Amino acid sequence: MILVRHGQSEFNVHYGASRCDPGIRDAPLTELGRAQARAVAAALAAAPLDRIVASPYTRTLETAEIISATLRLPITVEPLVGERAAFSCDIGSPPSLLAARWPHLSFEHLDDPWWPAHEESEESLALRCGRFRETIAGTADWHRVLVVTHWGVIRTLTGMPVKNCTALRWNPALPETPPEILHAPAE
Repeated sequence: MILVRHGQSEFNVHYGASRCDPGIRDAPLTELGRAQARAVAAALAAAPLDRIVASPYTRTLETAEIISATLRLPITVEPLVGERAAFSCDIGSPPSLLAARWPHLSFEHLDDPWWPAHEESEESLALRCGRFRETIAGTADWHRVLVVTHWGVIRTLTGMPVKNCTALRWNPALPETPPEILHAPAE
């Protein structure tokens, strides 16, 4: 499976500059974030992929949409790969708003709200990531799946903290195996 962290978001810009939560809920991508998504899509153009699994946050859906347009892959939305709730950007958007923006995607399976109500512990994140890993490893096509997700999820699954739009190949059936970096964004 290939894991991709979403492109740079408005939250990333402000938090990176101040280390203070700027209060941006469900942050969208910046222009740089969109360019990063186009670059990772181009880098993965030859990868044998059948589908994209994306977190329900706007930044991941925007990233997945850009990759999907380039690679011509369907997108499914999976809350198990949503970010660890710790900042304002981790307050999501209601399924009805997501469906209005992305009418070609299904959000009917999401609770409202689908994101955690309180800060999520590392233990809770690890359990959620474990459920996703077990589920995806049990599918016949896991090796042909691209997952657009977040820093916390990738770090929890692989042990590797990554920058925006880094792409890693990782085996969920052998989680101790180190991931392979397929694409690292230009600095």
